[in-house]
Amino acid sequence: MKEQISEITLSDIIDAKKLIVGHVTRTPILNSSSINRITGAEVSFKCENFQKVGAFKFRGATNAVLSLSQSDAAKGVATHSSGNHAQALALAASHRNIPAYIVMPNNSPIVKSDAVREYGGKIIFCEPTLQAREDTLNQVVEETGAIFIHPYNNYKVICGQGTATLEILEDMGDIDCIIAPVGGGGLLSGTSLAAKSIASNIKVYAAEPEGADDAYRSFKSGAIVPSVNPKTIADGLLTSLGDKTFAIISKYTDDIFRVSEIVIIEAMKLIWQRMKIVVEPSAAVTLAAILSNSEFFKGKKVVCILSGGNVDLAKLPF
Repeated sequence: MKEQISEITLSDIIDAKKLIVGHVTRTPILNSSSINRITGAEVSFKCENFQKVGAFKFRGATNAVLSLSQSDAAKGVATHSSGNHAQALALAASHRNIPAYIVMPNNSPIVKSDAVREYGGKIIFCEPTLQAREDTLNQVVEETGAIFIHPYNNYKVICGQGTATLEILEDMGDIDCIIAPVGGGGLLSGTSLAAKSIASNIKVYAAEPEGADDAYRSFKSGAIVPSVNPKTIADGLLTSLGDKTFAIISKYTDDIFRVSEIVIIEAMKLIWQRMKIVVEPSAAVTLAAILSNSEFFKGKKVVCILSGGNVDLAKLPF
């Protein structure tokens, strides 16, 4: 039940749940009879779009920040991100009254940089290249002594993300499978480790855009395939797997389904229309996997993790 994989086990995810309770939202699990009819499956949705900062990322960031020693925490935390992790780390740091240094590309949407500032983050802008982001982050860390919190390739972050699955299994009981989106793999690795450690019969699947299918190719080949020029509306799923996430995913994930842009948009629209909730394309890939593989999932009791709801309402794809 607690088989060692690298450096974390189920007990670490349970510890994370105890540590972050009271800080994170225990998100609801919702369903739709019309979506069940359309898919032929019994589909439930773990609504991390209702999480603080609008995404599951707050779980991992909070666990990482609260796990720091007093002396390390006093130095503050740092990361480079233009997405949900930036906001999550800024808010998590504010809960501990420590500085959060967020390196962001200078072409980041104003709505995102404004949100980071609102949560108390100190933004350092850089050129919009990975090299510039990493160089600027290294400079910030050197100057401030802040602790780098990686968006996904960090065991404390992975354990935090795995707490969503602990909630699913407490609330749902008997299920056939869980589907999580996969980008860098923090959510999928935490989901897989938690689910398989508690009930090995539960299948854990990932959903990934066809235009950004590096995780699928990595999973099938047994070695990390970098994400190069990914093209997808699911902008939260553009990053490559890390060595920590890949090791856990390789051991505990059952399969990865690739989905087309057309079906991602269809799934997103279906959730908006039938469930009256806001989800981003990266979240809708889980339902898209069911829509694209209806015979496979027919009759199964499935939980889709809706990873987030941060979407630019002026740029909806429908």
